[in-house]
Amino acid sequence: ALVSTQSTGIDRRIITVDGPRGQLKKSFKHLQCELVLRKKSIDIKVHFPNRKAVACVRTICSHIKNMFTGVQQGYKYKMNSVYAQFPININIIYDNTLVEVLNFLGEKCVRKVNLLPGVTCKPTG
Repeated sequence: ALVSTQSTGIDRRIITVDGPRGQLKKSFKHLQCELVLRKKSIDIKVHFPNRKAVACVRTICSHIKNMFTGVQQGYKYKMNSVYAQFPININIIYDNTLVEVLNFLGEKCVRKVNLLPGVTCKPTG
C-alpha cells in the first residue's frame, strides 16, 4: 500500500520512489512484466508466465517494499568484528568517515575503507 508522504512513479519498468529520506530508482527492464500504478497500489502483470516469471513477481514485490522502507525509515546495519587466531584491530578516523582494519588475517598492510556520504560509523564496546 502506498503512503501519502511518498510519491511513486513508473516509466517503462523503471520505478521511482520519493520520500522524506530521499529518492530511489530501480529498473526492472530485464524482466518481461507490466507494471501499473494505481491510486493505492502497484500491479504487476505477467502474460503467459512460466515458472521463472512467476518467481520473479514475488521478487519485484519485495524490491518495491524495500524501496518504500528505505525512503521512509531507512536501514541500520550492525557489524561485529570477531577473530579466532589473528587479533583484528579497527580504527575509525577522520570524523567517522574512514575505517582502518589492521592485522586482518595476519596481514601487514592496513586496509582502509572510505564511507559513502550519509553513512555514519560508531564504535561500541
